[in-house]
Amino acid sequence: MDKGTGRIICVALGKGRKHDFRLFKESRTRILSAILSITDSAYQGIAKLHAKSLLPKKNTKKNPLTKQEKAANRAISSQRVLNENVIAVLKRFRILADKYRNRRKRFSLRFNLISGICNYELIS
Repeated sequence: MDKGTGRIICVALGKGRKHDFRLFKESRTRILSAILSITDSAYQGIAKLHAKSLLPKKNTKKNPLTKQEKAANRAISSQRVLNENVIAVLKRFRILADKYRNRRKRFSLRFNLISGICNYELIS
């Protein structure tokens, strides 16, 4: 997603249940080194693939987060809310919210069409 315009730039789809980070690695989608990647805590280890990445610090029982780390996590979350809003727009079309019951070959086509419709709505 482009932070400036809110448009969907790239989508990666997988067959069946697959973790987000595994799907990202298997899709071989690469991010330019100049672009800052803001992800959620599911993407632990993205720093090995992309140097300019922001992800929230995880809390553990032995090492609770300090006030500064909590504030940093809130700042990251406030930037990530734009991504979550785009996901919510896609869920309005029910392609992500419900189980897809049509032909699997057409899922990527339909998902890309819905992404295009969402991008078109942003322009007009």
